[in-house]
Amino acid sequence: MEAKLTRAGDEFVIRIPAGEGDRHGLADGQTVEILPRRRKETLQDMIAEMDRLGPAYRPPIVDWGPDVGAEIIHDDWT
Repeated sequence: MEAKLTRAGDEFVIRIPAGEGDRHGLADGQTVEILPRRRKETLQDMIAEMDRLGPAYRPPIVDWGPDVGAEIIHDDWT
């Protein structure tokens, strides 16, 4: 379910459609617990955090050597 968050003076108000409230057994004036959903970190977020923290937090580059066996791809790009 999605709800709309609006500001009313110095408070935030969460608006839920009446049909959804009825379906979930909500009543006017009822106290409910709201749990915020954590935002999932992306690769770009992690790289930005490493850059913010400085070079000491960037992992070293590992040289695995040349490709061998099934790792070798023969195409026009190599």
